[in-house]
Amino acid sequence: MQRENINTEQLLADKAEITAAYEELQGAGLNLDLTRGKPSSEQLDFSTELLSLPGDNFISPSGLDVRNYGVLNGLSELRSLWGNLLGIPADQVIAGDASSLNIMFDLISWSYTFGNNDSPMPWSVEEEVKWICPVPGYDRHHSITELFGCEMLTVPMTSTGPDMDAVRELAKDPAVKGMWTVPIFANPTGVTITREVAQQLAEMETGAPDFRIVWDNAYAVHTLTDEFPEVINVLELAEQAGNPNRFWFMSSTSKITLAGAGVAFFASSKANLDWYGKIANIRGIGPNKVNQLAHLQFFGDDEGVRAIMRKHAGSLAPKFTRVIEILRRRLSQYNVAEWTEPEGGYFISVDLLAGTASRVVELAKEAGVSLTAAGATFPLKQDPQDSNLRLAPSMPTIDQLEVAMNGFATCVLLAAIEKLESDAS
Repeated sequence: MQRENINTEQLLADKAEITAAYEELQGAGLNLDLTRGKPSSEQLDFSTELLSLPGDNFISPSGLDVRNYGVLNGLSELRSLWGNLLGIPADQVIAGDASSLNIMFDLISWSYTFGNNDSPMPWSVEEEVKWICPVPGYDRHHSITELFGCEMLTVPMTSTGPDMDAVRELAKDPAVKGMWTVPIFANPTGVTITREVAQQLAEMETGAPDFRIVWDNAYAVHTLTDEFPEVINVLELAEQAGNPNRFWFMSSTSKITLAGAGVAFFASSKANLDWYGKIANIRGIGPNKVNQLAHLQFFGDDEGVRAIMRKHAGSLAPKFTRVIEILRRRLSQYNVAEWTEPEGGYFISVDLLAGTASRVVELAKEAGVSLTAAGATFPLKQDPQDSNLRLAPSMPTIDQLEVAMNGFATCVLLAAIEKLESDAS
C-alpha cells in the first residue's frame, strides 16, 4: 500500500464522521469472528449423510473388511477416486486419516530425526536448516518449521506464484531444505501458481540433494465460480525434469466434508512413498478405513466431489461478494487499502498503510470484532511492514458479515487517520 496514493485530504476531512462511526460500533455490543477459515454450519450440513455411512456394509468393493487392521496406504478405490480428481495415478497416492497437516508434520519431523530418502544425514545434525516461505502465507505451515528451528526465508508472492528469481537464488544454498506452497487459491492471497512457475520449481537446481517442496493442495477444488481450476501434476513435471522426489503433494477432504473427520491424501514419487511407508508402518497399523469407505460411498466418484463443491461455492460465493462490495464502497475513495478478489479458497488478503495492521486488530477487538492477528501470515508472526491482514468470510452469516466488514472498514480508516496524524506531528 503506497503512502503517496492515499487520499489524505478526504480522509482527514471525514475524521469526525469516521470517529463517530467507531464510537457507535463500540456501543453495539458485537461479538463477531473473522479469524479462521472454518466451514459454516450450512456447509457442514452438506455432509451430514456421512454420519450414517457406511451403514451395515463394511466390505469395500474389492472385498476388504474395513473394520480390521492393515492396508497402510488406504482403500484402493478411494485412492483411485482422489487420483482421478487430482490427475495423479492411484499408485502414487496414499489415503490416510483426517489431517494433511499431521502428514506434513510427520514428513518434516522424520526428515529431522532420520533424514529423508535423499538425505546424506538427518536434518537434526546438519549445521543449519533453512526453509523458503512465500509471504503472505499459511500460519500453520510456518508454525511447523518454526517448531523445528528452521531459519525461515521469505519470498514475495506474485500474481503467478512465488517470486522465482528469489526462490532460485535461495535454493542454491545447501542448507535450504525445502519450501512451503499452497498452489491453488493460496492462503491467504487466493493466488494460483501457473504451470510455468510449477515447471520452474520442478526444474530448478538446488544445493541440497534432499530439497523438498510441500505442495499443499488444500483448496484444489474449492472454487467460488462454476469453473474448477487445472490441477497440475507436478509429480510428472518433476520426474521429467530429473527431480522425481522433489514434491510432497498434499490434499484432504477437511473443508469438503466434515472438518477434522475426513481423509487426508499424500501423493509423491515411489521412492518418497516407500520411505514414508517404512516409518508410518511402525507408527501405526493402518488408517481409519471405515471412514474412508464412508467417504467412498458418499462421493461415489470424482464428479461426486465436484457436486459437493458446487454446493460449497453456492454458500461461500455470496459472502465473498459481500465482503468485496463493502471494501470497495467504504475504502476505495480513500486508497488506504488493497485487497485480493479470489475465485476460490477461504480467504481475502488485505494490505493496509504500513504500520497500521496491528492497530486495526486492536480497534476491532475493542469494538467486538475478532480478526486474525497482524503478522499471522508471516514467519514468526512478524510482518516487517505491519500491513497485511487475512479475512475469513466463511463462518458468519451474510448479515453478520455486513456488520463485521463495515466495522472493519471503520477501523481501517481510523487507524490510517491516527498514523497520518502521528507521522505529521
